[in-house]
Amino acid sequence: MAAELTFDRVGVEISGKRLLQDVSLRVCEGEFVALLGPNGAGKTTLIRAALGLLPTSGEVLLNGTPVRQIGGRGRAGLLAWLPQQALVTEALSVLDFVAGARFRFSESRHNAEAAAHDALRQAGAEVFTDRIVSTLSGGEQQRVAVAALLAQEAPLLLLDEPANHLDPAHQISLYRLFGELWRAGRGVLCISHDVNLLNHVGDAATVRVVGLAQGRVQFDTRYTDESLPVRLGELFGIRFESAQAGSRRVLLPGADA
Repeated sequence: MAAELTFDRVGVEISGKRLLQDVSLRVCEGEFVALLGPNGAGKTTLIRAALGLLPTSGEVLLNGTPVRQIGGRGRAGLLAWLPQQALVTEALSVLDFVAGARFRFSESRHNAEAAAHDALRQAGAEVFTDRIVSTLSGGEQQRVAVAALLAQEAPLLLLDEPANHLDPAHQISLYRLFGELWRAGRGVLCISHDVNLLNHVGDAATVRVVGLAQGRVQFDTRYTDESLPVRLGELFGIRFESAQAGSRRVLLPGADA
């Protein structure tokens, strides 16, 4: 059975503040879902709820089972998470950090390191293999965190602004990599503040775009939807215009934004 993450009328309230309200959403293997919304919309909260890290009303289900009833190894076998910033303060080598992402596997150290080396290569971070994670720049740490995500080999990927700290070339490279993983069958839920990066995942016509504001889903549509600029304008409170850049459509804030 394909892995499936389901939010069923999910709400989150912390210290009297409602962060999510009645959110229903489903992400399956083979789907790429981009989650867009202004700061404070509840995007990161939604991902943390998916991981069972927050108390919720409604239900968050993994393959039909409440996520908070699934143990750590079980969750790691289904969901891999790339946070906005992977903070590592211990004097841990990059190889050990990435190999540690495979904790759910019962395997030899040799096999874990071989898989870590392969993941570092895929992420374009093999040059950092022998470095200490905490000595890397923010962008370098992000690339290593991507390698750890790959090493986990989960069917569903939760990405919280994955291009955070990266220069434009590495942003494009990263979205192409996630596009390859998606087309190979992974499910992806990706928070992004740059809708145009979705052009680089390939087959944009089948990418879902979900708008979140004030803790509620505002729309769930396709990237190629002609009404997307209007929807984004309503979501962010500014005007968006559609333009062509070669064969790609780009969405830009209007001149009077």
